[in-house]
Amino acid sequence: MSKVEIKTIPFDKSSIDSINGYYTDYPVVYFLNNDTTVYIGETVAVKNRMRDHLNNNERKALKKMSLIIHEKFNQSATYNIETKLINYFLADERYKLQNKSQTVNSVMHNYYEKKFFNEELFEVIWDELLKRNIVDNSRNTIENKDIFKLSPFKELSIEQLELQQKIIEVCKQHINDDEPYVFLIKGEAGVGKSVVLSSVINKIQELSKEKSSPLYKSNNYLLVNHTEMLKTYKKIAGNVKALTKKNFEKPTSFINQRKKQMKKADIVLVDEAHLLLTKPDPYNNFVEENQLQEIIRHSKVVIAVYDDKQVLKMKSYWDEKRLHSIIGNYNTEPTYKLTNQFRMQANNDMVNWIDQFIEKKINKIPKDPKYDFRIFESAAEMYHVIHELNEEYGLARIVSTFDYIHKKDNQEYYVEEEDFKLPWNGNYGNITWAEQADTIREVGSIYTIQGFDLNYVGVILGPSISYDENTDEIKILTNNYKDTEAFRGKDEFQNSEEVKEKIILNSLNVLMKRGIHGLFIYASDPKLRSRLLEL
Repeated sequence: MSKVEIKTIPFDKSSIDSINGYYTDYPVVYFLNNDTTVYIGETVAVKNRMRDHLNNNERKALKKMSLIIHEKFNQSATYNIETKLINYFLADERYKLQNKSQTVNSVMHNYYEKKFFNEELFEVIWDELLKRNIVDNSRNTIENKDIFKLSPFKELSIEQLELQQKIIEVCKQHINDDEPYVFLIKGEAGVGKSVVLSSVINKIQELSKEKSSPLYKSNNYLLVNHTEMLKTYKKIAGNVKALTKKNFEKPTSFINQRKKQMKKADIVLVDEAHLLLTKPDPYNNFVEENQLQEIIRHSKVVIAVYDDKQVLKMKSYWDEKRLHSIIGNYNTEPTYKLTNQFRMQANNDMVNWIDQFIEKKINKIPKDPKYDFRIFESAAEMYHVIHELNEEYGLARIVSTFDYIHKKDNQEYYVEEEDFKLPWNGNYGNITWAEQADTIREVGSIYTIQGFDLNYVGVILGPSISYDENTDEIKILTNNYKDTEAFRGKDEFQNSEEVKEKIILNSLNVLMKRGIHGLFIYASDPKLRSRLLEL
């Protein structure tokens, strides 16, 4: 096939008039930029489109236009490359994007020779942009960034797109209701809940600026209790036209601000709602009874996504009964379920094996040629392999169950096994833990890695994860679990031992579902290690 061509010329009337060639009425991808801002698009009528842009007040400030031309382009290919460029430019972080949300055309779909355009040709385009010093980061660096994975411009699957449109429709229908409206979305780790919410907050913020929209001038927020995740959302906001950092808050600060201002928010999206507090926590400035209840009280429309298999503390213990006892008092509709696994590039048998393991069952390990799954006899050996994979692909890390002392007193604490000793994770300000290069020499906890992807994850199953030889099942030893904060308030539960076990198994679920391309396991308990190695 012929080579891709990138023509960069001044963005002005005379340059537009001088455009000629077969591509004047042929699909092309283009971007307009100055030193700080970029707009990316595709068209089949390049001269007319550029003249329209020249009449747009925002676009006028852009000084250069670059046309990406290939004689085999079709509209599916140009939509595909346009969407990829938007996501890559966002994660490159050199420019602020002028782009608005993508249209229905951005749904993931196949087309003739997609692999060529989506992979081979796009690699050539990006390498050329790097060579010309238009962008700063390699594709590999960008693809490992959390800002890339949570981009509001991501192509959505049909299931995700249907949910995005459903949420926006619910917001439009109920924004002027007299009573709060609640819409619950359930989905396990890796099904793309956060990607959908990222696209939704961007879209409703755009609609809040359109006079013809029912959401015009609406005051909207996305809440997330997870510090690492909040960093990523705020980074995205700094590079996207429709968003500001004020759109993203932690639940406690949102509730306290609403109380102070005595004014309801319009639409509130709650990511990781399973982390919301279910009892007062004065230490964290929350003095009411339940965070979800308070969020609903201070909002017109609440969209909450949750996974009861990711509940990690008794002070934020959620199950179906507790959830519905709160939302049952408000206008709502049936819970929406996201089901397709996007993070783990593993077959169904492999995912099912992990799900069964988290239910304490030990089954024969299935074969999956595309997913690297290994059991290790030595934690040091597992770390050596993770280190090598990190050198080659990036974003390979060791994580562990919370079975080793780890306090917040600025002292260094270690995860230590027979031939292995590494410190627990540190705090890296605005950079998420896994993106910090030095963290290859640390062990991540559930609180560092929840909600994020790794290319390869090595999981240390600490002393709380044991083995019952009589039943051939996992045995949970709750007394070995060192996350004392997780069990605070246990006396309020009649079935506290059952809840403790559930929390430990949930933490295991979070850790084992981080790896996109591979999962490695080392068990501290000799009996469990021996049993797993037999498999």
